[in-house]
Amino acid sequence: MKISHYISIDLGATSGRTMLATFDGQQITLTELTRFANPMIPLGGHLFWDLPSLYNEVLRGLQKAAASGINPVSIGIDTWGCDVAYFGHDGQLLGLPYCYRDSHTDGATERFFEKMPAKEVYEKTGIQFMNFNTLFQLDTLHSNCCSALDAADKILFIPDALSYMLTGRAVTEYTVASTSQILNAVEREFDPALLDAIGIPRERFGEMVQPGTVIGTLTEQVQQATGLGAVKVVAVAGHDTASAVAAVPAENERFAYLSSGTWSLMGIETKESIINDDSFRHNFTNEGGIDGTTRFLKNICGMWILEQCRREWEREGKCYSYPEIVEMANSAEPFVSFINPDDASFANPQSMLKAIEAFCIRTGQPAPQNDTQIIRTIFESLALRYREVLEILESMAPFAIDVLHIIGGGSKNQLLNQFTANAIGKRVVAGPSEATAIGNLMMQAIGAGEMSTLAEARTIIRASIETETFLPQQREAWEAAYARFVELK
Repeated sequence: MKISHYISIDLGATSGRTMLATFDGQQITLTELTRFANPMIPLGGHLFWDLPSLYNEVLRGLQKAAASGINPVSIGIDTWGCDVAYFGHDGQLLGLPYCYRDSHTDGATERFFEKMPAKEVYEKTGIQFMNFNTLFQLDTLHSNCCSALDAADKILFIPDALSYMLTGRAVTEYTVASTSQILNAVEREFDPALLDAIGIPRERFGEMVQPGTVIGTLTEQVQQATGLGAVKVVAVAGHDTASAVAAVPAENERFAYLSSGTWSLMGIETKESIINDDSFRHNFTNEGGIDGTTRFLKNICGMWILEQCRREWEREGKCYSYPEIVEMANSAEPFVSFINPDDASFANPQSMLKAIEAFCIRTGQPAPQNDTQIIRTIFESLALRYREVLEILESMAPFAIDVLHIIGGGSKNQLLNQFTANAIGKRVVAGPSEATAIGNLMMQAIGAGEMSTLAEARTIIRASIETETFLPQQREAWEAAYARFVELK
């Protein structure tokens, strides 16, 4: 039996990990090699990512693989979208990449719409408007005469930047580029009019490549630093959500997905983009998927709110484990207060706990009185927001939605999964929790010829993982809660 090894590097907006993926032709197994934090760096009044540190963590993961005697077929990197790094003509990194949560893009959408109307931008790109989209970041930095941008020979999205640092070849992977709001949804290439509007020529970006493309091999320096040989680096679905959605263990097209992590991303998989007045009005996005698919979805503020609360509690000496958090939520009185997770006040407040209290008071609700009630408020509010977005999604979907697949780290939260089933009134299937790493592996295996299609890959995934099903309960109580939730302003 042939055994193939692949290295999946998955970097999220709060943490990253290196995963060893093993494929025996029938099943996939995953082993975690390294895990590390990815904190935002406050510096000079802005927020940045420490890309050299992330690169060093990538090398550490590769070193660990080499030390264990693994000879991987290839390496693939996925990360969050929108943010970019700048490199000079000599290949050197020009400063730290800005973090999408930095406040320098506050008001950036309105400023850009003075150059080009919002409707025209949406008709070209099909991308939801968020002030941190690459289009608005680059427009802001160009207007501010950013020294790194001005000197840049190459502008690369984060997965492409790391692949460039490993191989010396600069490319732009399609799925992560599709998050930028610069890509034309029909042409699947950067839109000339949008590039002109931000004053950046196309040649400063890498060649556009599709998932499964071999970028190159590890440079001699990286080989010496890690102990690996001339291993191939493959452009997987570089946007982490694209990799995660590829790993949904669906049996047919009649499903919606919820990629649950720091962000919750809810959507469907379609053959064509959905760009019309309704999708524009509801601010839905059309991002690139694999195998020619489009991910029609909406971003929802997910576990970010809870993660920020946990940081505040830890500073107070209260270090709750995740099982403790779930038990606390389960023991709390239900339906006391709700928040809108996507309210602007929760984007990056100085204190998330105070932001929750202020929202409840502003909307005429009781403020949570303790940590337990705060957690319950977050979980219930997320479930109700999922229903709100799903109903809008169903009104535009070209097919009926029978089931919601929850993937990613949040799929392990059984209480929130049950709340979600209760709120939406549909069957929920949870898993895989390691969807991003699995989707990353899939594209490497497809690039190596070990899998051929998305359908075949999903058949293998279903044989490799266990899922858990949740059916709706307490429908009357959740209907009443939803009626209250949608009245929040």
